[in-house]
Amino acid sequence: MDNQSGDIDESLYSRQLYVLGKEAMQQMKSSNVLIIGLGGLGVEIAKNVALAGVKSLTLYDPTPASFIDLSAQYYLTSADIGKPRAQACVSKVAELNEYVPVSVLDTLDQSTVSAFKVVVCTNQSLELQLKVNEWTRASGAAFISSSVRGLFGVHFNDFGEKFTVLDPTGEEPVSGILSEISPDGVVTAHDETRHGLENGDYVRFTEVQGMPGLNEADPLPIKVLGPYTFSVGDVSKYGTYERGGVFHQVKQPKVLEFKPLVESIADPEYLVSDFAKFDRPAQLHIGFIALDKFIQQNSALPRPRNKEDAEKLLDIAKNVVTEYPSIISDANIDEKLISELALQARGNLAPMTAMLGGFAAQEVLKACTGKFSPAKQWLYFDSLESLPPSLSEDDCKEVGSRYDGNIAVLGKKVQDRISNLNMFLVGAGAIGCEMLKVWALLGVGAGPNGKITVTDMDSIERSNLNRQFLFRAPDVGKLKSEAAAKAVTNINPDLNGKIVAMQEKVGADTETIFDDDFWQPIDIVANALDNVDARTYVDRRCVFFRKPLLESGTLGTKGNVQVVIPDLTESYSSSRDPPEKSIPLCTLKSFPNQIEHTIAWAKSMFEEYFTNQEEMVNMYLSNPNFIENTLSTTSDQIGTLNTLYNYLVAAKPTSFEDCIAWARLEFETKFHNDIVQLLYNFPKDSVTSSGIPFWSGPKRAPTPLTFDINNPTHFGFIQAAANLRAYNYGIKVEDSREVYQKVIDSLIIPDFVPKSGIVIKEKDTDPDPEGAAGMSDTDQIQELISKIPPASEFGNFRLNPVEFEKDDDSNFHIDFITAASNLRASNYCIEPADRSKTKFIAGKIIPAIATTTALVTGLVNLELLKLVEGKEKDIEVFKNGFINLALPFFGFSEPIASGKIKYNDKQIDQIWGRFDIYKDLTLQEFIDHFEKEEGLSITMVSHNVSLLYASFFPPKKLKEKYGMKMTELVSAVSKKEIPAGTKTLLFEICADDKEGNDVEILPFICLHL
Repeated sequence: MDNQSGDIDESLYSRQLYVLGKEAMQQMKSSNVLIIGLGGLGVEIAKNVALAGVKSLTLYDPTPASFIDLSAQYYLTSADIGKPRAQACVSKVAELNEYVPVSVLDTLDQSTVSAFKVVVCTNQSLELQLKVNEWTRASGAAFISSSVRGLFGVHFNDFGEKFTVLDPTGEEPVSGILSEISPDGVVTAHDETRHGLENGDYVRFTEVQGMPGLNEADPLPIKVLGPYTFSVGDVSKYGTYERGGVFHQVKQPKVLEFKPLVESIADPEYLVSDFAKFDRPAQLHIGFIALDKFIQQNSALPRPRNKEDAEKLLDIAKNVVTEYPSIISDANIDEKLISELALQARGNLAPMTAMLGGFAAQEVLKACTGKFSPAKQWLYFDSLESLPPSLSEDDCKEVGSRYDGNIAVLGKKVQDRISNLNMFLVGAGAIGCEMLKVWALLGVGAGPNGKITVTDMDSIERSNLNRQFLFRAPDVGKLKSEAAAKAVTNINPDLNGKIVAMQEKVGADTETIFDDDFWQPIDIVANALDNVDARTYVDRRCVFFRKPLLESGTLGTKGNVQVVIPDLTESYSSSRDPPEKSIPLCTLKSFPNQIEHTIAWAKSMFEEYFTNQEEMVNMYLSNPNFIENTLSTTSDQIGTLNTLYNYLVAAKPTSFEDCIAWARLEFETKFHNDIVQLLYNFPKDSVTSSGIPFWSGPKRAPTPLTFDINNPTHFGFIQAAANLRAYNYGIKVEDSREVYQKVIDSLIIPDFVPKSGIVIKEKDTDPDPEGAAGMSDTDQIQELISKIPPASEFGNFRLNPVEFEKDDDSNFHIDFITAASNLRASNYCIEPADRSKTKFIAGKIIPAIATTTALVTGLVNLELLKLVEGKEKDIEVFKNGFINLALPFFGFSEPIASGKIKYNDKQIDQIWGRFDIYKDLTLQEFIDHFEKEEGLSITMVSHNVSLLYASFFPPKKLKEKYGMKMTELVSAVSKKEIPAGTKTLLFEICADDKEGNDVEILPFICLHL
């Protein structure tokens, strides 16, 4: 975001724009933010806010840096010990975003604070918090306070007496087609489609026939009557409903009232972060107040695992309860919980600062923009499940190490385990960068036996810089894995020589690289991937090699965490998201009613025009027998021959003028002629066999377009199509308005006469249309072949298929799809979409922001600590999580245990169980082994897609197989040699138990070679 011109740099902020929107981004441009306290939590908030793109960021913290800071403050080094923390890290924070000036505040008082829209205190005394909150109240600024103490965290918001939330959820407003509006205002959604509204929502109406006043009315409040109906009250004054209509949800601003800190301390309102700990916020509220008093009295935090200091804190807490009896009673104080706060308060853990820093930074953005619902008003969070089971004061004392902040909570023994982990990180994007940062601070892999392997095949793009914070502008074009490894080595020099950066994709085609020798020494795997197929593959490998997997993902403000543990939990693949809803083909081709339909149509058109056909032509030019060898039906042959004839003969351009002419003719075909033909088949006054108007409900009657070169969308289509056509043929572009005008003026566009006999499908269940009668298929094929020169005559000539790239603004890809989509939207009276929205939908962009990524990664690494501590057998201590920072909402659940398969008198784990065979048996020996050892009668054996054995095979065929070694059988059936170096073959079987019942055998059958 250019803070001078006001323009938003979409090449940098593209993914964030899809989460926050342009209006919110512009609001941030006018927001000055002050952060007080630059420890681990403060720098995490500063990093996320700087990446988001506020007007300015100011830091205040004169506290000298110490060793204990280095366990969570990644912009401090050992050379900074003794320097003021804000001054020591300001230059590194400033590097994050060229559009956000970052400075250090020298004096903290009411006059300096009044210059800021949002003020954040991190790990500050209650006395200072109260003073700063009083100043922000006076100036109208938002006040935020956050603190992390060991595995405990607290957050507080005060956004003033009246704070307007413009968009509470960030979800896209729902809309739907109507089938009826009764006179008393009961609205029925079309065709049993759920309306998706809630009581109190507002809607406006468009395209309602018979009620013109309703189309012009202000948004009306609704009352939900059922999943398909809602009421807007009496609408008789607007006329009588005839047909048609669309409802649109209209989001209404929401005004929230906040109490100042001084009042909220005595009368707190909590946002529950974990419903399994519903009673804990009140306890921790008392505990943190008591901890502040302890620091005042002792000028220091309690000593790690020191029982004397814990008793002092507990005594203070009891006095606090007396001071605030309305919060909890003295009899209900949780002494163990309060004592634990004291025992680890001096700790400084990166997973906690990442988690709460992501949350707090999102609250800063809410205060700047009014986008999403802020937390009201207190959030308490703890991860005591991540605490090692037994710790001593001696094990947790400071040793003058960069890991002192970790040791204060986890102890020296656990820290040593962390340092000697062998970790595998798949992906070095947004989550991957955050993961490596936390690992560097924890010291993961930094020990003598430790190692981190990270792989990512992608290189860095400019849009990555907004959320993949390890990368800087000079890194654009470099490999992500290498750049990320170098960056975290700068954070923690102990990792020098301990990180291996790879560029290979983890998949079936790289199993010779990521082989048994690679997987065996790995301790834990973490996914940082952005697609389901890759996640599923890594999950399967983790199950096979029996490795714990830390799985996570984000989608805008939403995030999820899953921990997969051998012999204990389900795997990632045990559950899948429902498939993406597809758009019916007839809707795309003839009856669109939403902009998503026209964008999908335009994307398909792009691929047909500039990619698929070109690839087909190149296959012909490279293989003269392509038609005979690859196409099985005459219809396929006719279609392919027509393409070859058009691309190589009839419509082959030789100049850029030819490309312009082609584009103009395609405009006429797609946006005029095809519409005229459709209306010829289905006139606007046509009715169905039931007497219902054909053009009703979701079907909109289209209107042909008349080309106008002065219409920006019309000209945009011609320009983009001509440039892409020229690229296909390697033709030099003459991209001037005069050239377009000259060519278009010289063209003679013939009048279009619709043809009879052309069948257009009304719905996907209709039979495929047949063309008009003409020459036979054989005659058509022979005529086309006679017109197409042999491939040899074209020499080395090849077309250049377009490889769709959404993030290059100069390649005309999104320009073409935007223009084509909006032209079709004009045909069907659908509201057009701007380039940004079109790019989002056509490019299937995953919206992303740094705040969610940081928070999710913090939660993931809290689960990592549990794995390191050897809690694998206690499923109840692990947590899968789902969060939505927009609401905000936290949801945690115990992982689902893996199922068991029972057979005979035995059972085996459905996911993690396996049968290991350490000898290359013959098929007969294989069958006998399961009969003898497991009491299973094998009926079928398969390997990958090859069926090796089935009881129904002919006896002669079986006799040949029984004596073959399993390796020989695999090679013979698959007709492929087993790759050299293969150490394990996997088999699947179907079998009956001793009672003759079919047994579902899902675990691996591993033949070790």
